[in-house]
Amino acid sequence: MRRALAAAALVAALLSVGTASADTFELLPTAPVAAPVALAPVALPLAASLPSAEVPNEPGSILLPPNVFVAPFVPVRELSYDELHALWLHAGAAYGIPWQVLAAINKIESDFGRNMGPSSAGAVGWMQFMPDTWLRWGTDGNGDAIADPWSPEDAVFSAARYLAAADGRTDISRAIFAYNHAQWYVDDVLELAALFGGGGGDGDVVFTLDRLAIALEEAQVAVSVTSEALRAAEAREAELVAAADAAAAAAAAPDLLLSDRLVADRDLYAAGEALAETTTDVERLRVELAAGEAALEAARSGAHAASFAPAAAGLLAAPSRADGYVFPVGGGPATVSVGREHHDYPAADIAAPMGAPVYALADAIVLNTVDDDRCGIGLTLRTAEGLTWVYCHLSYRDEFVQAGTVAMAGQSIGLVGSTGRSTGPHLHLGLQPARYPQEMPWFQEFAGIAFAWQDAPTTLAVRGAPIFAVVPPAPAFIDPVDDVIQFTLLGG
Repeated sequence: MRRALAAAALVAALLSVGTASADTFELLPTAPVAAPVALAPVALPLAASLPSAEVPNEPGSILLPPNVFVAPFVPVRELSYDELHALWLHAGAAYGIPWQVLAAINKIESDFGRNMGPSSAGAVGWMQFMPDTWLRWGTDGNGDAIADPWSPEDAVFSAARYLAAADGRTDISRAIFAYNHAQWYVDDVLELAALFGGGGGDGDVVFTLDRLAIALEEAQVAVSVTSEALRAAEAREAELVAAADAAAAAAAAPDLLLSDRLVADRDLYAAGEALAETTTDVERLRVELAAGEAALEAARSGAHAASFAPAAAGLLAAPSRADGYVFPVGGGPATVSVGREHHDYPAADIAAPMGAPVYALADAIVLNTVDDDRCGIGLTLRTAEGLTWVYCHLSYRDEFVQAGTVAMAGQSIGLVGSTGRSTGPHLHLGLQPARYPQEMPWFQEFAGIAFAWQDAPTTLAVRGAPIFAVVPPAPAFIDPVDDVIQFTLLGG
């Protein structure tokens, strides 16, 4: 409920850009600019030539590229921010949908075209449409007579059409829920849309955050991968040291026959060569890890300064807080998931991408660090209330994490990995004595905010009252540079 109220407040802030305190708001033009940015060799269509949002496509009525739901038919284009901004404005104006909502969905669904699938569920393209939904609402947005979800124009115009069909002109919250049936998704879109609406409405702040998020994610993944590689190389080095020692002892035996001595000398030479090669790898990886740690610290510093707004925190995978606790893995419910049970004994396996940030879940003392074949890279914390928490399978543990040190709630302590007995990247979170963290009220409060349940729908109450409505109905076509779209708040 707190998050829903916060989202409503953020949407109100989004809509009030450039106004005082009246009940009716305007989305004003960004500023006098030159001619709209050219998005493609063909011109964007006028609204009069676009299909209606009232009626879906008839079966077989749209022309699709070959293998459209498998991979793009032509190389995917990269668009600048100016090009994307112009596209969101045109599509939003054509269907009466706030451009900031289209921009937010574009970011959340495909990371501005950097991650277009197909997803595990089969969604594809710039706005991540499922095939069935595309067949009903897919739109030719660039005038080439083909409806292609891998085309930015087609995808964004289709998203605007779909949101309009879901009553997005009068109840944008409900329309976003129709796009993805999860309240956390609605809240994330609205918060990010409000962030696009700030700073004069040009969205530069979002792209600044986007670049910070890219740098942070790249640094986290680099450290995670290098750390696991170094761990494996060090284990191999230890094995080769033992093998070289054994070969040296065998070669030094005084009673060897000449033929056996030749074999022992050969084995000793081979063991020495393998050890030298592995030692070189270990030294190289240590240098790479040190450089990666420096880059990660710089990226964290840049992200920390910008992570206080809710939407910014989501973009930067900053820790989520509730009831005095911090969820121990960053990234949000789009990438982080939890099963209600554990395969072996009471514990929580928190699935997340390799390199996702791991946080101290509360103010705690580090009891010890763990490095073994079962837990992998891990640690044990004791909170002020006397609970002992075990973290396992990290790819990297921050250097400050040592027995006796204090970790503050939300402080970064490592990165998600798959070390030890692990079948994939995740944080194993356990309690001593064993019980299910998932059954604790604070943990459950993060459902739909910091993670999604793996084995059941993650739902929160859906806001009933519309957030804003178009007043009056949008004309057939609006030039997004010269005209305005008016909105009014409804329902409080």
